[in-house]
Amino acid sequence: MAYFRSCSYFFACVALWFLSAQAQGQPNGGSFVRIQRNQFVLNGSPFLFNGFNSYWMMHVGVDPAERNKVSEVFRDAAAAGLTICRTWAFSDGGDRALQVSPGVYDERVFQALDFVISEAKRYGIRLILTLANNFKDFGGKQQYVQWAKSAGETINCEDDFYTNARVKTYYKNHIKKVLARYNTITKIVYQNDPTIMAWELINEPRCQVDYSGKMVHAWVEEMAAYTKSIDNKHLLEIGMEGFYGDSIPEKKQYNPGYQVGTDFITSNLLKNIDFATIHAYPDIWLSGHSEADQTAFATRWMWSHWDDASKILKKPIVITEFGKSDKDSGFSVTSRDMYMSTIYRNIYNFARSGGGTFGGGLVWQLMSGTGMGPYYDGYEIILSQNPSTAGLISRQSNVMSSLSHLLSLTQGVEDDHMKDENTKMGRTGGDS
Repeated sequence: MAYFRSCSYFFACVALWFLSAQAQGQPNGGSFVRIQRNQFVLNGSPFLFNGFNSYWMMHVGVDPAERNKVSEVFRDAAAAGLTICRTWAFSDGGDRALQVSPGVYDERVFQALDFVISEAKRYGIRLILTLANNFKDFGGKQQYVQWAKSAGETINCEDDFYTNARVKTYYKNHIKKVLARYNTITKIVYQNDPTIMAWELINEPRCQVDYSGKMVHAWVEEMAAYTKSIDNKHLLEIGMEGFYGDSIPEKKQYNPGYQVGTDFITSNLLKNIDFATIHAYPDIWLSGHSEADQTAFATRWMWSHWDDASKILKKPIVITEFGKSDKDSGFSVTSRDMYMSTIYRNIYNFARSGGGTFGGGLVWQLMSGTGMGPYYDGYEIILSQNPSTAGLISRQSNVMSSLSHLLSLTQGVEDDHMKDENTKMGRTGGDS
């Protein structure tokens, strides 16, 4: 009997691995990514991932003749095992604007976003969709407060975005509009589409008039509650870079010598925020320092926030932006690959040590190899033209997927053990 039980357990493990592999390989099979045990799960199994940023997709996709660039990147990303893409679901005023003016939307641009989501689904990639920008690119805070000023509001600075009632109403209306959008291609309302993994409130929120983080925190609390009141199926995150504020002063030592008006701990503790995010740009934040110093900072930055996520927040964490610019002096593809290798190794080690609390990382950024010069920012990676970097990315995808399967098996054994213990305790109680 013991032999047959062992064989049964073995084949059960193999079956579990196979089902988990299927779930990982076909992430858009109708299930939403959720959170259990402080980790991402998909179809009941741990979901660790490797991903990328391509902010430009909707903007490029407005022109049907350029949509092949979106498809190319998704195709190459899927071939490299990438399963998460972060991209903009906003463009406020200006060229190819989604929101032309408050509450007024260009249907052509919305159909471009429909296309992006449909292509992500086609290639088995999930999306993190960002709803606004701290910076003036594609409108951002500056456009929102300008709209309010034109409507007669007294505006003192861009940071009135976080406090002005009219501006907050504009932003809430945008949330509602995007979440309620009916996709003309997939025929699925966005808030019901599991292709979307998560909503992001704002890219890299910052506030110059209140470095404590309290002003941004109040805004996050209000907007997170509003978003969840409309859509509680999807995960929600803020879009923070990870800067520490006043709630735990000793944590400020991990900041790169300054603050940006956010409090990573306090805001990510909010019940409506499902997971935390950080960005890492030591080449910008520690400009002039050696590569060794910059890489060491990135490792400390990641460790500190992983420790926070595990012990204080008790939520998963993702590094949603990192990269290395070819505009830096002394840049080479080899140096970029070495830096990315360090980040990837950290992600894997923290994910393994923390039982999946560190969910994955999203490199900044992937682009098509043709006609995208105006979008280049120094961080662009073209997989078809960068074989060493593409190979590095593929290996990271593989090890994160393998770790997901390992965690599935480990937790399956733990669950079986707990069931056995509970059964034994039940029997003991019954006999007494």
